[in-house]
Amino acid sequence: MAQKRSAKKNYPDLHGIVLLNKPKGISSNLALQKVRHLFKAKKAGHTGNLDPMATGLLPCCFGDATKVAHLLINSDKTYLARCVLGIQTDTGDATGEIINTSNKTQVTDEEIKKACGELTGDIEQIPPMYSALHHNGQRLYDLARQGKTVDRPPRPVTIHDFRMIENHKDFIDFEIKVSKGTYIRTLLEDFAAKLRTVAHMSALHRTQTGIFSGDDMLTLEQLQTSEALQKHIIPMDQALVEYPQIILNDQQTQDLIHGKTIACEGSAKRYRLYDAQAKFLGMGDLDKSGTLKVKKLFLKSYQG
Repeated sequence: MAQKRSAKKNYPDLHGIVLLNKPKGISSNLALQKVRHLFKAKKAGHTGNLDPMATGLLPCCFGDATKVAHLLINSDKTYLARCVLGIQTDTGDATGEIINTSNKTQVTDEEIKKACGELTGDIEQIPPMYSALHHNGQRLYDLARQGKTVDRPPRPVTIHDFRMIENHKDFIDFEIKVSKGTYIRTLLEDFAAKLRTVAHMSALHRTQTGIFSGDDMLTLEQLQTSEALQKHIIPMDQALVEYPQIILNDQQTQDLIHGKTIACEGSAKRYRLYDAQAKFLGMGDLDKSGTLKVKKLFLKSYQG
């Protein structure tokens, strides 16, 4: 055990983001730990949990990049989802037990488009019992496994796009773009209810998280066989490109590092901060009086 602890201390200070294509059948945390082990990173976290049955884009953040993970968690996400009509499960997906059935297992393209339209935009969604939300200090899925059901207040979510890809004989494929906190399996159950039937989600694949696209993600196998792991690390400021940048001179950089404010011009509220050598320093907020103060500095990666 002592040898393991010693080895871990020798892990490098790695800062950045790796885009993983999470495989089916393992938790997001286990997938993260596998990637962390490959890169031998001291500190790691993922952005936006995917259930074990789901696959797709899971940004893995290392070092100082874990401090921007919340921005990715809060971003919009896009999924490919498969819906099976006629069978409802207690979990809302293919891992659960059947709790209800319907003879209505096929619908027309026109019916699908109409139901999708009714569920597009700002809606309210009741979270499923099989979810990680808390109720009186307990996870909802723990209560569900005990056979308990509690009231869950509806939560506002935004369905930006709910589009049918293809209406197959036994299932329907969708592409769905949603705001944070949206449960796709619940959305598909609500979709089925619009059509006076029941449904469950049989597959889910995430293709986009914020600015990051699934086109750039790598499988565990690809990472395991890569001869140059470092080339797959994305600088963490790429997750923040929605914010404009400010280039600081040497004196301004030192002032901000030492907790001082500086005078600055700009029309935005929050900025990415870079030193005169274009090295990313952190984030700063600019008030109406033109005073820029630090919001968050990434000194470990800056000095690394």
